[in-house]
Amino acid sequence: MKQIPTELQNHLDSGATTLANCWKVTRRDGSVYGFTDHDNPLSFDGTTYEAASGFIGTESLNRLGLSVDTMEVHAALNSEAITEAELSNGLYDNAEVELYLVNWADNSQRLLLKTGNIGEVRRGELAFMAEIRGLAHHLQQPEGRVYQSPCDAVLGDTRCGVVLNSPQYTATATVASPLENGRFTATGLETYTSNWFREGRLTWLTGANANAVMEVRAHKLEESGIAELLLWRQPALPPEAGETFTIQAGCDLKFATCREKFTNSANYRGFPHIPGNDFLIASPK
Repeated sequence: MKQIPTELQNHLDSGATTLANCWKVTRRDGSVYGFTDHDNPLSFDGTTYEAASGFIGTESLNRLGLSVDTMEVHAALNSEAITEAELSNGLYDNAEVELYLVNWADNSQRLLLKTGNIGEVRRGELAFMAEIRGLAHHLQQPEGRVYQSPCDAVLGDTRCGVVLNSPQYTATATVASPLENGRFTATGLETYTSNWFREGRLTWLTGANANAVMEVRAHKLEESGIAELLLWRQPALPPEAGETFTIQAGCDLKFATCREKFTNSANYRGFPHIPGNDFLIASPK
């Protein structure tokens, strides 16, 4: 049960209230944004909650037990706060959301109503609808290790141990020419062999897709020294010549790749010798 601060409770009991809803959105890249349905901006705890941002919240559904509590927020697209490109590029996927009830006449009187994460996002012609999932949704996600042949570490994390910020594994490049269907050519990758960045991560530094992180599906080095890259998912807006990005070496999670490409077999987190399906269904001859 939530404990309402005494000052806010007295305000609620007064019969004439000055209340507003505030949403604090923290993206996975660390960017923090604030929105309010009040007609003037509000500020507290180092965050400014912008007014007239088009944010509208639906009814908040709360259940007993471990069911996932949900609500939706509706907001305008292509506003200064949130753009269609940012949504399409996944910058708000699983972002943390905090919902506050605030007395706008004295914002020291406030109550944290709900904490959750952005789930499904539906985009319309002029607006988008984002599902806010309660904390119980984490209980529906697989946790712990899985016994499998491929490695279950993320390349470059503490369990993996590979230092990705070295020039051997990370490069900065420039778009030479956009092609189609998530394919484009780039300069600055002349010293890397074909497929070095396959299954790697690409982060846009400039342009309309800045800060978006995408996975590389294919990497081919042409004889001219120009690299051709193919992304698994098309950017929200086609990249233009001159835009820059960083790209990290890819890993297919196989033991041979860990040993030969990264010289990191001691930290391999898979089980390459585990019996496969062929062994399990084999019968004596």
